[in-house]
Amino acid sequence: MNPLGLLPAELGPRTFALVAGVERYEISRHWNLRGPARDALRFARWLTGPGGVPPGHVRLLLSPLDDPDSLDWSASAGLEALRGTHRPATEANTKTVLFHELPACEGDLLVIFWAGHGYTEPLRGDLMLPSADARAGQILHLNLDSALRWWRTSLVRREIFRHQAALVDACRVDAPREARWNFGANDYGGGTTVPGRRQFRLYASREGEAAKNDAERGAGRFTEELLAELGERPVREAVSGLPGTARSIHRTFLGLRERGEGWQLPQFIVDRNWDASSFLDDEVPGLAPPTAGRLDQSAWDGLGELFQDRDLPRCAHEAYLWAFKAAGCAAPARGGLPGDSLLEVAQDLDERHGGPAGMPLAVPFVRFLGEQGAAGDERWAARARDWVRATRERLGLPALPPPPPPARRTALHVRLETPPGGEGGFLARMWLRREATEHVWESEGEPVRLDAVRDALVRQLALTAKGLGEEAQAGRPSGAVERIEFHVPYELLDLDFDQWPVPRGPGGRNRPLGALYQVVVRCPQEREDSGAEWRGKWRWLWAQGGRHPEAVRVVADADADDGLGMELGAGPAPACVLAQTRAGARTSAVVEAVLEGGVPVALWHRGPAPAGTDRAGAAQVPSQTAPGGPAYAGGAGPGGSAGDLLDLLIPAGEDGRPPDPGALDVLALPARVRAVRRAAAVAGAGAPGGDRRQPPGGDRLVLLWDDPDDTLTLRSLA
Repeated sequence: MNPLGLLPAELGPRTFALVAGVERYEISRHWNLRGPARDALRFARWLTGPGGVPPGHVRLLLSPLDDPDSLDWSASAGLEALRGTHRPATEANTKTVLFHELPACEGDLLVIFWAGHGYTEPLRGDLMLPSADARAGQILHLNLDSALRWWRTSLVRREIFRHQAALVDACRVDAPREARWNFGANDYGGGTTVPGRRQFRLYASREGEAAKNDAERGAGRFTEELLAELGERPVREAVSGLPGTARSIHRTFLGLRERGEGWQLPQFIVDRNWDASSFLDDEVPGLAPPTAGRLDQSAWDGLGELFQDRDLPRCAHEAYLWAFKAAGCAAPARGGLPGDSLLEVAQDLDERHGGPAGMPLAVPFVRFLGEQGAAGDERWAARARDWVRATRERLGLPALPPPPPPARRTALHVRLETPPGGEGGFLARMWLRREATEHVWESEGEPVRLDAVRDALVRQLALTAKGLGEEAQAGRPSGAVERIEFHVPYELLDLDFDQWPVPRGPGGRNRPLGALYQVVVRCPQEREDSGAEWRGKWRWLWAQGGRHPEAVRVVADADADDGLGMELGAGPAPACVLAQTRAGARTSAVVEAVLEGGVPVALWHRGPAPAGTDRAGAAQVPSQTAPGGPAYAGGAGPGGSAGDLLDLLIPAGEDGRPPDPGALDVLALPARVRAVRRAAAVAGAGAPGGDRRQPPGGDRLVLLWDDPDDTLTLRSLA
């Protein structure tokens, strides 16, 4: 029996609704996004127009980017009536509507429509919808799941609102874990559960996925499809048909996925239909997934021998993603590997749906490992290729395309050591690392000043560029220098190597080294006591593909205590630390903790150049340092605060989501930092005296990048 059959034929006058669209947030301009206000108005137009709901029954909460009067209120008489009654989408207004005004109404159906940002609470998975007055330190929000639990209890009179529908066009990504994005805990409690009170929920995305918003058109993809399905139907017909609407929306997005157009589009989840039973994708009629290609027992026996005692190689995540591409199907929305061993990854792949031709996903995975994951072990690579060949022949599988070749990178390494006798200057050596390592310059055992090292570096870059030109003319492929890595003692970590002037173009013009190349500093000699943590964090980071909610830890002044190093080294995460510190001693403490905890990557703002140095690094040694450490004289320094790090690294996207450390691709950090330095250099050169506005702190970044897979063990120059 249709549970709505007992409702009045004219349900519209017995329907009440909360409709909210949030585009502008107090917390940051990066949160702003265009579309939710228009979506809320369009839904309100349907409710008060074809839906038959009186405008006085609709509570409209709007926080648009533009003046509310600039919105289009002329679509219907119902919207014109709501024009004078809408309120800002603040937390206080939301709670007033949901927990005071609407429970006092006499109705049969409650409809909640919300468009804006959305995050899931880490423990229970509750959907948290930030309000317009969300601010740093306290993200004011509506906990929708807790609110819906409240609405099912006896705190709402038993005879009213027996049917409730929540339609949400918002992301359901994990809430940021950084302290300044504190959501707190909103649990509204409730009375005893009222039997027979039904709820229907339709969300625009699954847990962990983002909902697509078209900023140019000012519309959410979910709302577009939903309104197309609702059409001109009255509210009773539309609401009783919501399960069919959900299935139709599923079909639309599954069709996009089958055509390879939906990899970055949301999938939909329907929690319960009106008779309280669950229906998910595999229960949608006619949409059963194709039979998955699976490995047979012989293949598993071979994998057991092949993967025995084999650690996850550096390319395992890349191989995992390529397996889906090679088989012609979409990769999972969540990043990272599904296990800590090669066999666990292969088992996950075998349990997923294969490609259109029934290709087991584990086969291209092993093919990729055989090409790139052998790390010089040709015997193991040959065994992997033999397994792929035998499995394909035995199972009658189609041919596989070749995996992409490994990325080529040319790096110039500069090693500086303090003379053992305490003389001024540094012992220096350079080597060029491509497919092989080539020693290119040495200070011949005599200490030299930093400006001599800089001059030698500039000469070597010119010689390398000339050699690349000759190799290209001879038809031999080669790569230009992309990264410069300074292997330095701890006390030199804060020097501004990235600001060394390099001649560029005619007229004797100089450009900062860090604007032309990826410039990082390294401190491998400080890793002796934390080598296991250092290598473990690096392997874990690559297994996650460079992104994970816990990969990046943002450390503020208050966090820089004596126990921070032990805390950072307690597990595989974090693998990257962003030091948002303002006091010089605190920055020094954070860097010390990074090295103690084995964290391979760290980023901080360099303080002002210490006395006795210049922008070319001409001093023999820093003349003022923190005790036992680098010169951290002034925290973030002029031109920006350390709190700007995330804003610098994660530009605002079309969806307007706030900068989240978990969204940072750590493996792409050297390239991203170079882009920030380049933007600062361009802005600084834009006007006489460099007074055009610069990205705050973009020219004062220090990137520690200790790659244990690319560290050479060489005899000391001393």
